[in-house]
Amino acid sequence: MSPNSAMKLHTDKSSHSLKKRTAEFHTLDREQRFINPPKDELTEDQYPLLKEAIAPHVDSFNCMTEQDNDPSKGLLNLSLKDIGSKVVYANDNKLSLSIEQVSINKPMQSHSSDAHSASDVIYPAEARQKLGSYKGNLMLKLKWDVNDGEDTFSEVRQCGGIPIMLQSNRCHLQGLSPYELTQKREESDELGGYFIINGIEKLIRMLIVQRRNHPMALVRPSFANRGNSYSHFGVQIRSCRPDQTSQTNVLHYLNDGNVNLRFSWRKNEYLVPIVLILKALSDSNNDKQIFDGICGTSELNNSFLTDRLELLLRGFKKKYPNLHNRTQVLQYLGDKFRVVFQADDKMSDYQVGEMVLNRIILVHLNNWEADDFDINESDLKANEDKSKMIFFMIRKLYSLVAGDCSPDNPDATQHQEILLGGFLYSMIIKEKMEEYLNNIKLQIQQDLQRSGIPVNFKSTKYMQRVLMRVNENIGAKLQYFLSTGNLVSQSGLDLQQVSGYTVVAEKINFYRFLAHFRMVHRGSFFAQLKTTTVRKLLPESWGFLCPVHTPDGSPCGLLNHFAHKCRISTKQLDLTFLKNKLYELGVTPIEAASQIGPDFACVQIDGKIIGYTSHKNSSIISNTLRFWKVAGKHNIPLDLEIGYVPPSTKGQYPGLYLFGGHSRMMRPVKYLPLGKEDIVGPFEQVYMNIAVTAPEIVNSVHTHVEFSPTNILSIIANLTPFSDYNQSPRNMYQCQMGKQTMGTPGVGLVNRSDNKLYRLQSGQTPIVKANLYDDYGMDNFPNGTNAVVAVISYTCYDMDDAMIINKSADERGFGYGTMYKVEKIDLALNRSRGDPITQHFGFGSDEWPQEWLNNIDEDGLPFVGTYVQEGDPVAAYYDEISGKTKVKTYHNSEPAYIEAVNLIGDDNGNSELQSISIKYRIRRTPQIGDKFSSRHGQKGVCSRKWPTVDMPFSETGIQPDVIINPHAFPSRMTIGMFVESLAGKAGCLHGVAQDATPWRFNEQDTPADYFGEQLKAAGYNYHGNEPLYSGATGEELRVDIYIGVVYYQRLRHMVNDKYQVRSTGPVNALTMQPVKGRKRGGGIRIGEMERDAFIGHGTSFLLQDRLLNCSDYTHSSICRDCGSILSTQSSVPRIGAKSTVRCRRCAIKFDDVKSVIRKQKEQNGNDEDDLYIDDAHIWEDGQGKKFVGGGNTTTVAIPFVLKYLDSELSAMGIRLQYNVEP
Repeated sequence: MSPNSAMKLHTDKSSHSLKKRTAEFHTLDREQRFINPPKDELTEDQYPLLKEAIAPHVDSFNCMTEQDNDPSKGLLNLSLKDIGSKVVYANDNKLSLSIEQVSINKPMQSHSSDAHSASDVIYPAEARQKLGSYKGNLMLKLKWDVNDGEDTFSEVRQCGGIPIMLQSNRCHLQGLSPYELTQKREESDELGGYFIINGIEKLIRMLIVQRRNHPMALVRPSFANRGNSYSHFGVQIRSCRPDQTSQTNVLHYLNDGNVNLRFSWRKNEYLVPIVLILKALSDSNNDKQIFDGICGTSELNNSFLTDRLELLLRGFKKKYPNLHNRTQVLQYLGDKFRVVFQADDKMSDYQVGEMVLNRIILVHLNNWEADDFDINESDLKANEDKSKMIFFMIRKLYSLVAGDCSPDNPDATQHQEILLGGFLYSMIIKEKMEEYLNNIKLQIQQDLQRSGIPVNFKSTKYMQRVLMRVNENIGAKLQYFLSTGNLVSQSGLDLQQVSGYTVVAEKINFYRFLAHFRMVHRGSFFAQLKTTTVRKLLPESWGFLCPVHTPDGSPCGLLNHFAHKCRISTKQLDLTFLKNKLYELGVTPIEAASQIGPDFACVQIDGKIIGYTSHKNSSIISNTLRFWKVAGKHNIPLDLEIGYVPPSTKGQYPGLYLFGGHSRMMRPVKYLPLGKEDIVGPFEQVYMNIAVTAPEIVNSVHTHVEFSPTNILSIIANLTPFSDYNQSPRNMYQCQMGKQTMGTPGVGLVNRSDNKLYRLQSGQTPIVKANLYDDYGMDNFPNGTNAVVAVISYTCYDMDDAMIINKSADERGFGYGTMYKVEKIDLALNRSRGDPITQHFGFGSDEWPQEWLNNIDEDGLPFVGTYVQEGDPVAAYYDEISGKTKVKTYHNSEPAYIEAVNLIGDDNGNSELQSISIKYRIRRTPQIGDKFSSRHGQKGVCSRKWPTVDMPFSETGIQPDVIINPHAFPSRMTIGMFVESLAGKAGCLHGVAQDATPWRFNEQDTPADYFGEQLKAAGYNYHGNEPLYSGATGEELRVDIYIGVVYYQRLRHMVNDKYQVRSTGPVNALTMQPVKGRKRGGGIRIGEMERDAFIGHGTSFLLQDRLLNCSDYTHSSICRDCGSILSTQSSVPRIGAKSTVRCRRCAIKFDDVKSVIRKQKEQNGNDEDDLYIDDAHIWEDGQGKKFVGGGNTTTVAIPFVLKYLDSELSAMGIRLQYNVEP
């Protein structure tokens, strides 16, 4: 049979599988799209999945200013309701301050020098190249009225420029076609979702927080630390307002049966008996009502419950015997919390008590349509809803204590949601607006306390003076937040961390850039915990969090990435009609329900109790609602989350919980009864039966099936070819290394001014790729090169994961890369604000070296394309003060080419040029020691560029580009790389792209057979082996060699950035040891382990050389008599004699010696006795004092740090003595 007929036979046999496994090359389409960017379509039309991946960031920012195309529903305008008004009293006048409206303008620039102050549009590219920020003005409509509307004033105030997210509804790029984007100097497929701060692209990272409006049963040992009688049982609810700010309420179980409520306000914790709150909410909450609301009629025989309810109610009466009705309770609360909540003096205790309930207790159930203190039926209904929810929480708490239900796992995605960047941003702006009002109030109060300042609320001039003295620049505070990631907040925003909120959206390559938008962090608070519980991979995360894409090391399990089909909701569903539908389906309204508790299903919609029903009926209701929403009936939204928790023995507390709020994770699955798409959430998924593949479906068991098994993986993890054949850690490594690859960060690099940028010059489309590779447009940003790889131990240079590169392939451009660096030269850096300009770019009339003109033009700026080395001039300027022309020089040790020079003006654009940015292009050809990797975690360094004439070759003359050692495979078990080699080889021979999507093969239909048939049809060995011939001798090697085509990545870890060598150099002034740090020319530390290795190998002289000779080797004088190195000093040289080293401790003062001699002579009675002092023993110190003796010294070689240690110990009163021999 001929190869062609064999190929035809194979194609006929597996035509179905071929359809599934084919991929396509889109190289020509890509090039055409770059040459002629579309003018009539948007990026989302070409790459909808890319748009979907970024959508949570952009949509959450859009919600800040408008929802459902209504600016009044924007989060900022909704937050004004909660901020309310600030009241000041003076001279029997009442001033109410409030913000009436908030708006954010698109970024514009005003030229103050123009007579008409014309405004210009600012685009992101300008902000990048100016190393500035892309921001629009925050406008607040400030309103103040006197004496409740007697006089009303309003004024629009500009509160600084706040950074604007790209591609949001406040960005000029929104809605532009690829052609228009390129005209604005952007990427043709600019996705947005990030901010530009000082020229750096910053991103607000997504955080995992507790699911909103759902009571969660917890067992925490820390709960018992609240007091002596506190237990470790509690129920916690994170209650969210419409503006997305939240307030956490916790019910604590006390060992005496009581229950206390804990909440935080302005970073302080407060504990209140829960019965006090219940009685403050409603007059109808008497003891019987509370008892019935928790126990109902169905659990009167439950003595555990009834006993504790009795203790709860009796304990309240015993502790608060004088509180009999709601008014008294509210007055009591108001009196206690008046100072805490900074209430006005004119507010009654009753009103303060109501404010506490509105601000703290289950705020998601507030009546947000009502005024602050006007009581109406809606407010009373809201208080009733709060009472019912507290009853439910108490009942759940008692079930937890009794062991009837299990605690909820806060680390499971079932009880988590995502804090999106736009929502956090609006929360910060809300707090800063409230601070702004408080500062105005504080300023007025200070004026009232000062004598001589007339305070007139009705005078606009006075209010203008007040506003001038208040810091209105809210934009600067938000810019600080984005640039540092630090949250400066008085309230803490109900979050557990104060830093780490933002990250740099690095464009090392497109993989890295895209992964930033899909990452989600558990919180920096959890990184400090010693327990590994929060890091565990739980089965509940299937389809929401990728099990593979998490870093190894300290952030492992805390920094996760969303599965590629996971979406985040950014809008609130309208579920007002759903209550009546539930009543029609058999739910008993909460007002009429008497049979409550865990034996009946509590039905809740977004944390509001609707009613109760039987567990059997709740199961029917959940199935009915699911059928209706997938079928599109009764206007039930498709992304409604139907969380049915069935009854169980000591399992999760049962009920039917419906969610339609913001920030929920969602993903698509196929609903089997209708064969349509259903959207499920993590809460409901736990109790659903979803088959992964169609063959797994069991009748009457499974209700859903996955669209593809790859929905479990993130975008980056899906791009690893044949990852189902690799050991799991290798797939994790590839997810990290794919983001560290020197690839193609973008196509508009000419308009970028990144601090450091890598670019692969010879990027190629992989022959073997997953179909998602093209769906996400990854071909626009190639990340590696197809290489012919032979698995052979050919030389000694491939040990320990090293690899050999064909020198000819290197010369053809294999792995050739470029690094771009940007340096800013600012002549105004050392000039104070307001000082005149004294330095000007260009040359002065003084004398200066003419060779400067080789690099620099007459305007003082460098020529583009100039080759510069360390020390070469790159810019010239004239200094008026010194009257000299000076130059700025190139400081890097690597030579570079000047790629571009940008002139940077000031914000107004009307002053002389004072700053420029220079972009350098540094060539980075592959060097020995550079790091490479396949897409299977097989990383290694280039150990040798082997001459082509000595490389092995095949029968057809093919020589490998890369040789790797066979020992790299057995322990790593990266079988996927073998499969890729087969597929790549077959793809080359037949000129087709191969689909490498995981889970397309199985044990009956193996990739070895599938690609082996293709190789066989092309006339090659079925298993991918070939006979190779030695390049040195020309003889055939004794075994066939596995050779194929593998896509190789060059990583950014290059030896030119890492090598460190030093003979002599800077030392630490204190210890005289070399400084550390490669940039400072420091040394490499020889630590204890390295020392042990030297000792173990017997290399004594090497040890001495490293630790002494090349470190802090020094000569020091030492006294032989007293053994001190600190008391020696040099004497003052005498005429005709050299200076000598003497020991001050052993020497005797000359005057003391003379007195001794005088006494000796007096004792002998002979003044002419032959007693004298030899001049050789007399010496003088630097202060003119003379001594005798102390000359028994010598010089020793010691580490200087020993002398330092001696000095430190002597300061503590400890003297070291050394023995010197011989």
